[in-house]
Amino acid sequence: MTSPAASTSATAPTAAASDPQRKKLQAAAEGFEAIMLRQLLGSARQASLGDGVFDSSASDQFREMADAKTADALAHKGVFGIADLLMKQYGAKLAAPAPTAGQAAPASATQKGEAK
Repeated sequence: MTSPAASTSATAPTAAASDPQRKKLQAAAEGFEAIMLRQLLGSARQASLGDGVFDSSASDQFREMADAKTADALAHKGVFGIADLLMKQYGAKLAAPAPTAGQAAPASATQKGEAK
């Protein structure tokens, strides 16, 4: 079984995508994964069976900060692979050249216009 982190080089967009755009996309994908993991950890914390002896608003705040740092670290390492999947999907769109005004519309778009 291969880890998601090991497959990042095979799924990288082609050289047509500019490096700054790719870095921005990577940062956005990691940020999205971190948000998802924060929500997951927060939901898991809320599912506790009861209050602990030392629970207070300060300890809750500390747990939230610790969960946020944990989620950020997991997202940066790519443990769950969410960012890699986003890079596959949107990196391919970065690599594809955008149509210019002089190029013809795709066949599916012209067929939709003719159906009216």
